[in-house]
Amino acid sequence: MASALEDPNLEHNFKGHKDVVTSVDFNPNNKQLATTSIDKCLMIWNLKPQTRAYRFTGHKDAVMSVHFSPSGHLVASASRDKTVRLWTPNVKGASTTFTAHSAVVRSVNFSRDGNFLVTAADDKSIKVWNTHQKRFLLSFKGHNNWVRSARFSPDGRLVVSCSDDRTVKIWDTVSRECINTFTEHRGFANFVDFNPSGTCIGSAGTDNTVKLWDIRINKLLQHYQVHSASVNCLSFHPSGNYLITASSDCTLKIMDLLEGRLLYTLHGHQGPVIAVTFSRLGEYFASGGSDSQVLVWKTNFDSIPYNHILKGLDIRTNPDPAPHITDIHPRIPHLRTSGPQTIQINPGTHVADMQSSDPPVVDIGIDFFSKHKSRAAESHCASLITNEVNSSLDPSCQVCSHGMDPASGDPGATSNLEDHTGIPSTLANTLGHIVQQLDVLTQTVSILEQRLSMTEDKLQECLDNQQTAQQVKSS
Repeated sequence: MASALEDPNLEHNFKGHKDVVTSVDFNPNNKQLATTSIDKCLMIWNLKPQTRAYRFTGHKDAVMSVHFSPSGHLVASASRDKTVRLWTPNVKGASTTFTAHSAVVRSVNFSRDGNFLVTAADDKSIKVWNTHQKRFLLSFKGHNNWVRSARFSPDGRLVVSCSDDRTVKIWDTVSRECINTFTEHRGFANFVDFNPSGTCIGSAGTDNTVKLWDIRINKLLQHYQVHSASVNCLSFHPSGNYLITASSDCTLKIMDLLEGRLLYTLHGHQGPVIAVTFSRLGEYFASGGSDSQVLVWKTNFDSIPYNHILKGLDIRTNPDPAPHITDIHPRIPHLRTSGPQTIQINPGTHVADMQSSDPPVVDIGIDFFSKHKSRAAESHCASLITNEVNSSLDPSCQVCSHGMDPASGDPGATSNLEDHTGIPSTLANTLGHIVQQLDVLTQTVSILEQRLSMTEDKLQECLDNQQTAQQVKSS
């Protein structure tokens, strides 16, 4: 009998968004989670218990997609306001924005090296940008309806996209041509991504199916119809052995890609599940839905030998229908097994209650960081720094929840810092001054990084021109 540790269990239940959660993504450092919502906000959640969350405001309409850069120093977000924003995921909350498309921007994704950004929009186009210069590079046009999702391949050479025209397309960033089109979906394609090796792509559709193609032979490999409603999102485990899906049937499902079958059905959201993703190392996954909740799960099943998981399937109860496979990955033969193949996990009954209490939420926006912010807001900044220091020195220290009212965003709701912390006003003023100096230092470092990136780009351009000239001479 397999250990119960193989089953995923709920770690956090974050509540801070006021509308549908549209996208989720982990910081590569595994300490933060970014989420976006129809409520026009981007939120950064710290996974350490009892740590404050940050709500970033700046978009003028619903935020549709979010993605951390590989370094974790930037977060990109796409919005219905036709813009893309690049955020610094800290208390400073600095962001830059550019108008990326002429319609709603549905998707944003960094290349693995962080140098490029791909966006997809309702104007039927996919565009590639230089991240450091925030400069447009090229576009792909071939879809004849809204483009829902676009993702880079692991090596950055290819881009895959899916659209309401019921197609999935693969584009070459060098030739700038569409090199393949898949048309097997009988409904809209909501989301698409490469597997970790870059040899396969998976797509989720409104026809309730998940499809996997091998792009080396342009062949449909697996076809799953385990959901009873539209599949909105999917994510490959970093090992490439598992796939998780989010659906409007209010469930998450984890598929075993090696065996071609369903492993888990997860219940927790009180409505359609819109977004899901594995962390970069695969030890966690997070989901967001129409119930405005963000659930963070610990994977567990990948921490024990794979054959133990298969043995455990013999004792499962409440099985879902088996996946409908049309073709299986050629690496191994597929033998359909009899008996239950999944277990339903309900956080309310089957999983230990590990939900964190709602973290204090700090609102960060243009008004909060304006030059004319009130003395009360300055005291709030000082309070944040003081509590951060106290928390790092004393793990048992609880985060002070006094300050800006998360609901109203009114800095006037801040009480006198000395009343709550016992810190003299002179020290509070000193801390406020330190915060201002840190802001200046951060801005200076940011400018230096941008100039260094521009210098590197210019140097590379000169080297390329020199190499081209030498080739011309030699020919």
